[in-house]
Amino acid sequence: MIEFILNDRTITTSEPTGMTLLDFVRYHKHLTGTKIGCREGDCGACTILIGELVNDQMTYKTMTSCVTPLGNAAGKHIVTIEGLNMKDLSPVQQTMLDAGATQCGFCTAGFVVSLTGYCMTSTSPTLEEAISAVDGNICRCTGYKSIERAMAHLVEGLKVAPAHLRLKWLANNDYLPQYFATIKERLSSVNKTIASNGQPPKNVMVGGGTDLYVQRPEELEEVSVDLVYDRPELKGITLENGICTIGASTTVTDLLASKEMNEQIPNLYSYLKLVSSTPIRNMGTVAGNLVNASPIGDLTIFFLALNTTITLKKENGKTRSIALKDFYKGYKTLDKQEGEYIEKIKFNEVEGKPLFNFEKVSKRTYLDIASVNSAVQMKLEGDVISTIHASAGGVGPVPTYLKATCEFLTGKTLTVDNVIEAIEVMQNEVSPISDARGTASYKKLLLRQLFFAHFITLFPEQFEMEVLA
Repeated sequence: MIEFILNDRTITTSEPTGMTLLDFVRYHKHLTGTKIGCREGDCGACTILIGELVNDQMTYKTMTSCVTPLGNAAGKHIVTIEGLNMKDLSPVQQTMLDAGATQCGFCTAGFVVSLTGYCMTSTSPTLEEAISAVDGNICRCTGYKSIERAMAHLVEGLKVAPAHLRLKWLANNDYLPQYFATIKERLSSVNKTIASNGQPPKNVMVGGGTDLYVQRPEELEEVSVDLVYDRPELKGITLENGICTIGASTTVTDLLASKEMNEQIPNLYSYLKLVSSTPIRNMGTVAGNLVNASPIGDLTIFFLALNTTITLKKENGKTRSIALKDFYKGYKTLDKQEGEYIEKIKFNEVEGKPLFNFEKVSKRTYLDIASVNSAVQMKLEGDVISTIHASAGGVGPVPTYLKATCEFLTGKTLTVDNVIEAIEVMQNEVSPISDARGTASYKKLLLRQLFFAHFITLFPEQFEMEVLA
């Protein structure tokens, strides 16, 4: 049994916890404003808001309901487009109408939900932020310019809103229905646990579900799933004794919000903005990305360059640690025993000035998977590379740690000639294939360019001047 608040109603359901939230709200509650589009978390037509109590305050995030397991709604406030409707149009809805930003209307509900979520979270609204808030919504009628005009008008209206008591102000000014003011009190009495109903043992572990529900949604509805997205022991980011530790169910959004991560990786925001979209970053877990073992997984490539170690745990409590670069044995084949799951992700604190860079090439800048991606971390002693860790995706059957390239550069003087020689070594340790994202030769060329881009970015004066010369 699952209990949660759906719009203004507290409900209890015995539907399978592995069912998608999209199917539940449409087919069981007949809330058809939440549309079925891609069923892969890409188009944003099924966007909803999920609210929960965090430190005694209500926080809301956008998520794509097509890849969200119903069980992850337990103890939370689920808001569909119907839950935002009032007697009159809200300012979000009205500004979309006034700007002619509805187009065919199929995606409009998703845009309204995303922009309403932005109103609930932004403390210093800007048009750039508002545009980022809808990076998970795709308009099929190419109506983005009219949508941008609507967002510009919306941002101006939000500038008078106080940063504190934001939800109360929004409800008092008809951005939200009045019932939102009662949700905090009501949610405190909603059961957050999921009753078993005598179901069979849980046999499929699911975090955010952003990839599993693309691959096998029907299967997940029929089996008993072990939902770990909300397990508190798998959450959190700490920096102690020179080790940064990340819980397995930490999301990409959690990484972005982490003071510790931003201190370690100064340009973290620009890197992680290239990872999918806001709703998927709100859902996708770090461990899920690592276990998925995609040869082009952005987070995998990111953490390989940090020389990450993962801790694997069994239900009996036994743990073991393994370097992430040794985790991948072949295409979708892992050094993971039956019953093991990732508990923690760890990497050493960056000493001195952080020298880290992440690069990605994809057909779209945002909300797209990489053709090739790459990351590098290094440490210098004077002008000598004392330590370097580099990785690349899209150039082999597994996420690739560039071992030979790193060995070649270790102890070398930081010069253009040495980097060019290292690229020759690198070209011989990768084995891309030709596919929809490019030919093998194109991917090798991309990797060459991305690898050189690391050094231009980290050492612009030295490398830009020498290249121009």
